[in-house]
This record gives sequence, C-alpha cells and structure tokens, in this order.
Amino acid sequence: MLAKTLIATHIRTIKNVVVTVPNAIMLGNHMINYSTEAAERGLILPTTVTIGYDVPWRKVHALLPDAARDTRLVLPDPAPYVFQLSLDDFYVSYQLNVVTRHAQRKSAIYSDLHQHIQDRFHAAGVEILSPHYTALRDGNALAIPAEHLAADYTAPAFRVRAGDFSA
Repeated sequence: MLAKTLIATHIRTIKNVVVTVPNAIMLGNHMINYSTEAAERGLILPTTVTIGYDVPWRKVHALLPDAARDTRLVLPDPAPYVFQLSLDDFYVSYQLNVVTRHAQRKSAIYSDLHQHIQDRFHAAGVEILSPHYTALRDGNALAIPAEHLAADYTAPAFRVRAGDFSA
C-alpha cells in the first residue's frame, strides 16, 4: 500500500501500477491479500495442464511434482501435489499445487514453473495438449521439440483401412 487518505487508498500492483480504490469500495467489498499469510504459512499457487488419455495418470502425477521441485522459490514442504480436475472429451485436466513464501514473486514463479513443466514433459516424451488440439495421427510429428524425440523417431503414417467409413 502506498497511501491511505479519508477518501481513497492507493495501492501499487505487482506490475508497478498505482491503483486508487475509494474507501467506500474497500469497506463494502472483500479484498484479497496474497502476501499477509505467505511469509509465515505460504501461498498455494495452482496451475493446470491438459494431457491426453494416452498418457497414464500415474506418469503425470510423477512429472508435475518433479517440475515443481526444479522451480526456484517453491517450498519442498509441504510437498507439491496434483489433483485431477476433470475428464474432458480429448484430455484430462490436472492441477499442480505448489507452495511459496514469496507472494510478490508470483509471476516469476509461475513462469519458472511452466518452463520446468515443459522441460520435464518433453524429456519424458509426453505431449502437453491444449483444449483445441486432437491427437489424430495424420502423418504429422509429435508436438514435442525435436531435441526431445528419439534419434530414430519417424512420424506415424496416416492409414484408412477398407471398411472404416462404410455407410
């Protein structure tokens, strides 16, 4: 908080923007303070990834905490944990939860965490599917950077068998 007057409270955001909030709004609404308890008890930061049904859930539950342990400013205790949020049409939604005491560094922690998730999943040969991507193998390569593919990898061929589309 920068300043509090009889009329308004001035707050500097994490993006260094000064916001003026009328005190009437402060009194009539709830406010979220991410930093008050963070220093002592920690702040839980959740992030969600969607992974195709072809990947065993146990593998995802192992990879996500490994990525969290690689991330700066994430506490080892309590340990990172994973929830399966939903079973959707083309993928499963997983939520990784990590704890930090550095609420003011939330954006940097998320950035670092997402980089480590990508690295861990790519190294394990697991595609991170977006909600609008389907894993129909039509002859295209896997959606993983080439340096993480096996040296002998070739894209699968697209085949239609006779009778597949019979009326």
